[in-house]
Amino acid sequence: MPRRRPLVIGHRGAPGYRPEHTRSSYDLALALGVDAVEPDVVFSADGVAVVRHENEIGSTTDVADRPEFAARRRTKTIDGREITGWFTEDFTWAELATLRCRERLPKLRPGSASFDGTQPPLRLRDVLDLVREASLDQGREIGVVLEIKHATYFGSLGYDVARAIADELRVARWGDGELPLVVESFESTVLGEVRELGIRGTYVYLLEAAGRPYDLVAARGAAAPTYAEQASPTSRDGLDALARLVDGISVDKRMILAPDRLGRTAGPSRIVADAHARGLRVFTWTCRPENAFLLASFRRGRDKAAFGDYESEWQVIADAGVDGVFVDHPDLGLGFFG
Repeated sequence: MPRRRPLVIGHRGAPGYRPEHTRSSYDLALALGVDAVEPDVVFSADGVAVVRHENEIGSTTDVADRPEFAARRRTKTIDGREITGWFTEDFTWAELATLRCRERLPKLRPGSASFDGTQPPLRLRDVLDLVREASLDQGREIGVVLEIKHATYFGSLGYDVARAIADELRVARWGDGELPLVVESFESTVLGEVRELGIRGTYVYLLEAAGRPYDLVAARGAAAPTYAEQASPTSRDGLDALARLVDGISVDKRMILAPDRLGRTAGPSRIVADAHARGLRVFTWTCRPENAFLLASFRRGRDKAAFGDYESEWQVIADAGVDGVFVDHPDLGLGFFG
């Protein structure tokens, strides 16, 4: 039977209500009935797959307040950007497990910030086990959309990223297609490497609205295609090429909304239709209700944390015919897209 609605994916759990990537965030998303959850994966010094939005953890944990780790503060270049902070690869998992998570956007989400300091970080294995248990408890298949972060960067440090991911999935019994698995990344190279290792799942390539994929920049320099070129139906590196590499794409919602300079949209762009014509599934990120994240024409009032006319923005995305949406507020996402 054809699916009548897009997958509703809990983006890092339910971060509209709980600090992202915490146990309570995932528990809430699963209890609310999401089709899948999305853990972002980086690595510790001892090779543990850790669930954090970025490898820099100064803004999402209490590490900056821990005097024993003050000397670990570093400035590094990650995917061409200079970043100062504390990085997962400079800590063992045992050390990371002593930290406590914090809300990344406390001014926008003070309710979520009220849970600061109560929960440690998670490993990928923790999330995989949690979703499997929820699937059994609820009597339904729940998926995992695993995002591999900064694969080229970690590879430059000596990590075998694809092998580490594949091994973890197999040990957790997520590598053979028993439960719905999507593997995604902003770097197509690591997706191909994981697939070559025999992990069964759906492989989805993430596309930014601007910039270039860092794996191709590292390999091809100035000749690397832009994300916009890869999203094109006519470019040599565009959708036809992607259709030979991956099963789907996941795009910044602005690539669908195609706003003008005043933040208005005339309706969905052709990117979803163009991708579907080539057999690619299309996800989009991230559907959020707060004014801070909406196009200007859908904002209501000046309070960035207040909810705007998110339903009108989401309707444009729904009209495009996407196959999956990432949401921070699973109840709102399910209520609208469900």
